[in-house]
Amino acid sequence: MRIALLEDEPAQAELVLHCLKAADHDCHHFSTGKSFLHSVTNDTYDLLIMDWNVPDTNGPDVLKQIRDRLDWEIPVLFVTSRISEDDIVYALEQGADDYMTKPVKQKEVIARVNALERRAKAKTQKATEIELPPYVINISNREFKKHGKPIELTQKEFDVALLLFTNRGRLLSRKYLLQNVWGHTADLNTRTVDTHISKIRTKLGINPAEGWRLSSVYQHGYRLEQNEEL
Repeated sequence: MRIALLEDEPAQAELVLHCLKAADHDCHHFSTGKSFLHSVTNDTYDLLIMDWNVPDTNGPDVLKQIRDRLDWEIPVLFVTSRISEDDIVYALEQGADDYMTKPVKQKEVIARVNALERRAKAKTQKATEIELPPYVINISNREFKKHGKPIELTQKEFDVALLLFTNRGRLLSRKYLLQNVWGHTADLNTRTVDTHISKIRTKLGINPAEGWRLSSVYQHGYRLEQNEEL
């Protein structure tokens, strides 16, 4: 998973980064709420790990801004020295999915991250067929239909299109698309993503007249939206 970490204590940040890297996660560290918020709202992550107290703000306020600004449900794990019941309830009310206290234990971090990953995947894997008129996506058969007619897509085109449709309304960076479709070790550049997006837009006939818009965000990535969401 691609993870954003908000932690201002160098030792704690290093410990979390080390154990997540060992578990093959791609973790990006931020020591201020401002830098964290800027990255999370302009890039794409699968999970957020947040400290409560940081120099310029506090974790719950940052999380509230994220939930208010974005229309996608990203899992959030709070890691903090606060242990009171009121604090835990407050963090959960602001949108946290899980909560663990310091000092951080490496095995516990990995276990909680893996649990949140399984929970997030379960939400998207329950349906074998997704109806988003005029499209129907059969995940098990790896098939797109438009107005009932099958559309021929390559394996990678299907994977990119499925990622866009299951994350509709969410801005997906080119790097995120590369990592999730081709793998994070793939020796490819972002032109690969642009080429596949162009082919998908043409083959699926994505346009506002059909109720959908696939927008390019300069120097970042792509967002697929339904007209009613614009």
